[in-house]
Amino acid sequence: MAFSPSQFDYGKSDFASRVPQDLGYAGFRVHALIKTSNYYDEVIVFLGASYFRAVGKQEVFGLSARALAVDTALPSGEEFPFFKEFWLVTPTDKAKDLTVYALLDSPSVTGAYRFVIQAGEQTSVGVVERLFFRREVKQLGIAPLTSMLFHGENTVRQFEDFRPEVHDSDGLLLNFNSGEWLWRPLDNPRALDVSSFGVPNPKGFGLVQRDRDFDHYQDLETRADERPSAWVAPQGNWGDGHVDLVEIPTKSDTNDNIVAFWTPEKSPKVDDTTAYAYTLYWYGDDPARPPNGRVVATRRDRGNQEDSYRFVVDFGGKKLEAIPADQVLRGVVTIASDGDAAELFDQHVVKNPVTGGWRLTFEVKPKRKEPIELRAFLDKGGDTLTETWSYVLVQ
Repeated sequence: MAFSPSQFDYGKSDFASRVPQDLGYAGFRVHALIKTSNYYDEVIVFLGASYFRAVGKQEVFGLSARALAVDTALPSGEEFPFFKEFWLVTPTDKAKDLTVYALLDSPSVTGAYRFVIQAGEQTSVGVVERLFFRREVKQLGIAPLTSMLFHGENTVRQFEDFRPEVHDSDGLLLNFNSGEWLWRPLDNPRALDVSSFGVPNPKGFGLVQRDRDFDHYQDLETRADERPSAWVAPQGNWGDGHVDLVEIPTKSDTNDNIVAFWTPEKSPKVDDTTAYAYTLYWYGDDPARPPNGRVVATRRDRGNQEDSYRFVVDFGGKKLEAIPADQVLRGVVTIASDGDAAELFDQHVVKNPVTGGWRLTFEVKPKRKEPIELRAFLDKGGDTLTETWSYVLVQ
């Protein structure tokens, strides 16, 4: 489709004749019968570099995905591949999906992509990519997700904002091949922070908007409570690798400052070729991710002792909430970075009579000026009841 300014309706504006004849397209968007049977709602948009974003039936646009991340957060600087061509397969009258082919290009890599888009309660995008490397890439990011967190309930705020929380996603969720689920609350750090999680052959990972309570946002314009989560479900064996989480300091909610992607253990060399396949789900909530108890809130403040910090972690979930208050639950809290780096004390678990869930409270006192990596979950008689809560305390 060759570009022409005459293909667009400019309404009553008077600049139509000044639009350059060779301006080109910014991208394209796809509409489908997703909410009602008589109106085609916007479902997915490919717009800029290799960015695209989608929504499920009940969501509004929020975080974005990318086709590929190259050298993200490295001192050498990031390279942004872009889609230079698209091919759309004409669907039949009764088609339930749309197939899009795309050609990716950049100085270091080129790639052939196929997207199979199916709109619904959860909109799914099946992705198959074949990559061909022109240069050595130090850090390759597969299935990258990009989001925004200005502040959440765990953020130590040093600014004024009428909104209690502002974010498109509030946590990174991982599903390990062992079956373990891990939740890392996102934050707006004081300095660039990069966390790496060893996840060989992952079952899945994603950036999740778990908090769906409008009262926690109070934003009528952006409706953060209706922003989608995005979940990557790999197909085939991806081999050894890790999920990297990049959190970039930001002074406003206009910047996407959160990035997550999977990185293979072995970096690609010149003339290497590789292929990956995965399904990317866009959804509001899914009780199967994870199927057990989940973290619903993380809060922190200064503890009762000098130089200590107090953490209050709320867990929820139907099975967890069904446990009566007279049962004994145990909070398993560990210092994952170095057991001698901090002291744990004043730890207890109580039933939350308001939400029906359970609350874990503990304090930690660092012994050295270094980041403290914490992990915790709830246990009952040796049975793990929840996902693993993960947090890095930066002093």
